[in-house]
This record gives sequence, C-alpha cells and structure tokens, in this order.
Amino acid sequence: MIGERLFRIGLFLLPSSALLGGLCLLAAAVIGSRGRAVPIWRDRWCQPLLLAAALMLIGALQATTGSLAWVGLGNWLPLIWAFWAFQPYLISERQRRNAAWMLVAGTLPVLLTGFGQMFLGWEGPWQLGGEAVVWFVAPGGKPLGRLSGLFDYANVAGAWLGVIWPLMIAAVLRPDGWRRRGAALVLALAAGTAVLLTQSRNAVGGLVLALPLVIGPSSWLLLLPVLLLVSSPLLLALLPDSILERLLERGGDTPWKHTRLGQWTYAIQLVAARPWLGWGSAAFSVMYPIHAAKRWHGHSHNLPLELAISHGVPVALLIVGTVLALMMLALRRGMLRQAPLERAWWTSALVLLTMHFTDLPFFDARLNLLGWILLAGLCAFIRNSPPRPGPDRGDPADVPVSTVP
Repeated sequence: MIGERLFRIGLFLLPSSALLGGLCLLAAAVIGSRGRAVPIWRDRWCQPLLLAAALMLIGALQATTGSLAWVGLGNWLPLIWAFWAFQPYLISERQRRNAAWMLVAGTLPVLLTGFGQMFLGWEGPWQLGGEAVVWFVAPGGKPLGRLSGLFDYANVAGAWLGVIWPLMIAAVLRPDGWRRRGAALVLALAAGTAVLLTQSRNAVGGLVLALPLVIGPSSWLLLLPVLLLVSSPLLLALLPDSILERLLERGGDTPWKHTRLGQWTYAIQLVAARPWLGWGSAAFSVMYPIHAAKRWHGHSHNLPLELAISHGVPVALLIVGTVLALMMLALRRGMLRQAPLERAWWTSALVLLTMHFTDLPFFDARLNLLGWILLAGLCAFIRNSPPRPGPDRGDPADVPVSTVP
C-alpha cells in the first residue's frame, strides 16, 4: 500500500534530509489518518497528549516570549498527531522490522560522511536541490576534532547513531547466516566507533546501556565476551585522554552557573515562578543569559524542566507521564522477551528517553520524528500484545486501531 511505502521511504531519507524525509512521512501520516476505527480524540493514549496540546495553546496566548511561543508549538502539536497517524504502519512485528531496516540503511550516509570528515579530509557543506538536502560535513568535525558528519553538531550525530545502534545489534543477532550477520557486526562496530568519535557522553552511555538489553540475558555469557574482545582494541585506540577527560569531567574550569546543575537550578526557579502555563517556548534561552549568566544556552538540558518552563508543570506531567507509561506497559507486556528486533526497538526508545534528561536532541527535527516513531511502535505493540491475566478496566491498550486499507 502506498502509505506504508511512503513511510519506509521517509524513514530511509530522514537522516539525510529532514525536508525530503519529512514530506514522505507527512504524506504517510495523512494516509494513515484515514479510515481509522477510533478517531484521535477518542484514542486513550492520545487523550493526555491532546490535553497537553490544548494547555500549550492556552499558554501561548499569555506567553512572555511572543511569537517564539507559537513557533515552538511546531515541536509538539504536529508530532502528537503523527504519533497517532504512524501506528497503522507499525502494528505487526514485520512492519516494525521493516521500519528498523530502513532506519539502519538510511544511517549509512551518516557513517560515510563522518569517517570521511575525520580521516579523509572531506569538507562541506554539500547541497542538493537548493537546500532540500544539506550535508554540513564541517572540516575536522564540529566542534573541531569531534565527528559530526552530515549533521550540524557532534552531539546530534552521536544521538542519532546511539539510538540506531541497538537496531544494528539486533541485525547481528538475527538467524540470517554468518555472512549477513558478519556484515551487520561490521556495521554495528562502525557505528560504535563513530559514536566514540563524536565524544558525546550521552551517546557513549547509550552504547553501554543498550548492549545487554538487546542481546538478552540468555546470550550474555556467549556474546558479550566476544563483542568485548572484538571491540577492545578499538576502544583503546579511540579513547585518548581528551575523550576520557570529557567523559569523566576532569580538569574543567567552567563556572558553576554554566554547568548542568547551575542551569537546572535556574530552570527550577523559572518553573516555581510560573508553574501552571509556563513562560512560553524558548523562555530559557531568552531569560538565562539576561538574568542568570552572561552566556547563551539554547535550552535547559532536561526535557521535563524544559516542558515545565515553556508550558507549565501539568503539560510536563502529561507528556512525560504518557511516555513513561508506554515504556513501562510495553515492558510489562514482554517486549524485552521477544525477538531481538523487538528488544532493540524498546531499547532505542529507552536510549533516546535517557538522553533527554541531560540534553534535548528533540530540537533536531529528525530526532524528534524518530522519537515519536519509536513511541508509535511501542503503542502499536501494546495494542496487539495480549495483556497479563486480570487487566484493569479501561486499559488504553484495549482500544483498537484499524490498519490502513
């Protein structure tokens, strides 16, 4: 069907072009919204998100950040709809597997541009079709010495690779024969190497978090020593003192008010001053350099705090609570006991979730879309997996979702 084809093409193009990938995903979402048995306003998983969206709109009317408050809604309102609209393409394990392979295949340009940037002296920006496709490929990385590839910053590249890496590990574990599994292992090791070269603490932490979850307890004794043996020379070669200092935060002279703790302290003060509807989108970036420190920061480096600052505590609770409920219910329904790809899907969502407690990769449109796609897959899994004996009445998972004809 055309909707599912557009969805897969969009996933493949997404890391290379937010515009082209986004247009394909938009068309897929429009098709995926048609002929649904339950409209979005009656969907129990969407209802708390729609309530949060309504509060965001009310808050924007009295925001202190003016037009920025309305622009910032674009990071949320269309994606809440997309979360619902994408689910028909992710209902079955086969559909989620196909989606995962598109994401893995689409990540190859990220790896090629990253290694070319760091080892072959490639320089951009490279553009196609005006600005439809823009690969930044900053000389020597951005910041200098850190792999950023086609993305505009190393932390964004690290976030994308760290979230896709569990899906690559799942390809290693599939019973496809040693030739394909060997190729998948090379790809996974390349992605792991690229993550180390980004020097992103969040992304490196994601590698450590993901590996035991994806391979599963039954394979730990067999596979973990093998992977560590293969990767240990790579780790020794790619972890010089500069990266270790960054990971362990040694030797820094950053003033306390510019550290994460300093930013979070000021963020809590902002939340306490306007807890109900917040200050409006981008409030932290506007107010922090004026009232807290003579230095600009684009955000508060914590998603619950950023939501509470911009839109109020109720919105933060509704959105964060829904995401955590999806993660926990998918876990209870046994997603980590399923096939490797199912475990990897849940793990990728977990890695991206944990990244949002110390950074905000969702401000990159590609990672924002990726996050809601992963959540849509979790929701689809929940709806189509049998509940444990004695489910609560009104369990959101009992609401049916129709497939797209």
